[in-house]
Amino acid sequence: MASDATSVDLYREFRSLVERADRKFARVRDLPPYLRGPHHLLYHRKVFKAYTKLWDFQQRYRTKLVASGLRRCEIGEVASRIGQLYYGQYMRTGEWRFLLGAYVFYEAILERGYFEKGEAKKLDQALRFKELRFVARFLVVALLVNRPEAVRVLSERLKSLVDESKAAYPEMSFKEWKQIVHELNRFLNADKEFENLRSLRFNISFDSYPNSIPFIAPFYMKRVLRLRDAVLTSYHRNEVKFTELTIDAFRMFQCLEYEPSGSQPSSATKEPAENGTLSDYSGVASGLIDVNLAADLADPNMPLNPRKAVIYHPTVSHVISVVASICEELSSDSVLLLYISASGDHSFGHKKVNNFFVRKDSKTDAHACSESPVWLGPRGNGGMNYLFPEDLVPFTRIPLFLIVDSGNSHAFKVIHGAERGEPAAMLLSPSASPSDSTRSGSLFTYFLTAPLQAFCHLVGLSSEFYAAVYSEAEQVLSSALAEIEEMLCTSKGINSVWAQVLPDPFLRRLILRFIFCRGVLHNYSKEKDNAYLPVCVPSLPEAVSPTSVTSHVLLLAEKLEVVDRFPSFR
Repeated sequence: MASDATSVDLYREFRSLVERADRKFARVRDLPPYLRGPHHLLYHRKVFKAYTKLWDFQQRYRTKLVASGLRRCEIGEVASRIGQLYYGQYMRTGEWRFLLGAYVFYEAILERGYFEKGEAKKLDQALRFKELRFVARFLVVALLVNRPEAVRVLSERLKSLVDESKAAYPEMSFKEWKQIVHELNRFLNADKEFENLRSLRFNISFDSYPNSIPFIAPFYMKRVLRLRDAVLTSYHRNEVKFTELTIDAFRMFQCLEYEPSGSQPSSATKEPAENGTLSDYSGVASGLIDVNLAADLADPNMPLNPRKAVIYHPTVSHVISVVASICEELSSDSVLLLYISASGDHSFGHKKVNNFFVRKDSKTDAHACSESPVWLGPRGNGGMNYLFPEDLVPFTRIPLFLIVDSGNSHAFKVIHGAERGEPAAMLLSPSASPSDSTRSGSLFTYFLTAPLQAFCHLVGLSSEFYAAVYSEAEQVLSSALAEIEEMLCTSKGINSVWAQVLPDPFLRRLILRFIFCRGVLHNYSKEKDNAYLPVCVPSLPEAVSPTSVTSHVLLLAEKLEVVDRFPSFR
């Protein structure tokens, strides 16, 4: 009896620890992801401390807790919350070790089957919804970690769970989950032809060109800005997305991170089974995982990633408030990257704006600014969804690196010359695209984040063809970008706006890929129309003009045997 009383007391203490930890979790969960101040650090330490205590407690007294009624799903809920904490911290800091921490805990839940019905004779509806949400969260983490096999297993699991749930509860529609499965299929199909290829992240050994180092070094003698923060948002009608991760934001998000070396999200430990014996789960992650494992997964050789705030389907006021909050915390040697992918509304104000290429001091240009917004939001919400170029002018008090991917992107050129303190660097997409963005995402963003994949997509190469020559084509592109980098860094008269960001590896890579993209589209377009070319403001040197990189485009087209698809080469 004494033993039974002790077990009951332990379970009561466990529930008390769960309630306290959950209250702290709710406070951290509701914090804005772009929060950078000391309050976030304080809350984060408190909630991790609470879950560390809870996790250690259930490990120490697992057998007695199970005897008192502790269910496997309760352990799974604790592990899932810890995984969410790691993922949330990763989204706020950009540190890879937190993403791996989330992966390990989620993997443990899957391998141990914590949310499966187990001993229950009847399918528990609440438990099923917990498992569905868990699998969806794990899928996002697996996509970011770039584990295609895990993504395949999880996607099949999600589909089977939805089918089973529909059969078990015919009175419920499960419309939301059927829509999520549909979105997942579209999301995976967008990159299906290029799966198992090189990650979109910055690979120091592949994306750094040693021969260019002497030419980049002189820029360090002047003002140098580093990318510390980025705000990423996209909003298109019927865009490819999964949960709150759109395909364009997903690609840009990865592009602004370093590829880690040697970190493996796996664990092999032994866990006491419910009967007190040891169960060996060698080779897979078990439930007995150190809650502080993120420190063990840190890569000491890996530079810090910039912090990124991903805003899903925001209102214009939300975008402005997030950017303003981050600007308040930005250091003097930092530059803010603002990426906006959205539809353009040329007919705003009942007048179509066709001429984006106008003088800065003309009245027409001022009209283009007020009549050429990008459109964030669904139809029917009026002016609250329009983001105008002049809305971003107040943020030019700090260094701003602006990427606009929209049919109205060229209208944002009017920001140049109207800045409030710091000249802005802008990469603006073409007004028209030769590729449909509804199935595979924006072509311009594709070129900035995965140029070789974008090139193959543009010319319509099938996976059967490029698989045999892809690695050789990758080397051709790498050599081309290395030469373009040297041409850019050695050119005379480069604008200081570009010179001060060239030492930053992420921004330099984006600029090089922009130059390559412009050269490809210049030679691919049948009509030599500026609407089909991306624009940079201020202008880059003539040494890297579209015609100057034609030879590099030709070499890649020859390697992939698609020269005939470029009118300029016929």
